[in-house]
Amino acid sequence: MAEIRRADGYLHVVLAPLEKVAALHGNVRVPLASVTSVTVADRPLEDVKGLRSPGLHIPARTKIGTWRRAGRRTFAVARARQTAVRIELTGERYDTLVVSVPDAATVAQELRTAQASP
Repeated sequence: MAEIRRADGYLHVVLAPLEKVAALHGNVRVPLASVTSVTVADRPLEDVKGLRSPGLHIPARTKIGTWRRAGRRTFAVARARQTAVRIELTGERYDTLVVSVPDAATVAQELRTAQASP
């Protein structure tokens, strides 16, 4: 299962080995300064829209990888029936990260706190 970590001014999305294979992508790292908003997505599969390019989509179960829509790119590790953290970015390869984690509300609050502190 993917994890969201903070270290040295960066946000890290650390993928499990099978998630890396499914996404055809490695871990994601972005500066915390690029984060514009952090919210909790109760239905993360609905938040990930567009064309899969590349990645894995099992309908009504999971979306892992890159999705493109109207000039925007979303990186997702989203699972049905599990809340996710939705992270909006500026000036990065991805516009949005959607990552399912066990305690999304706590993780989102920690990221908002880190974003607010200098």
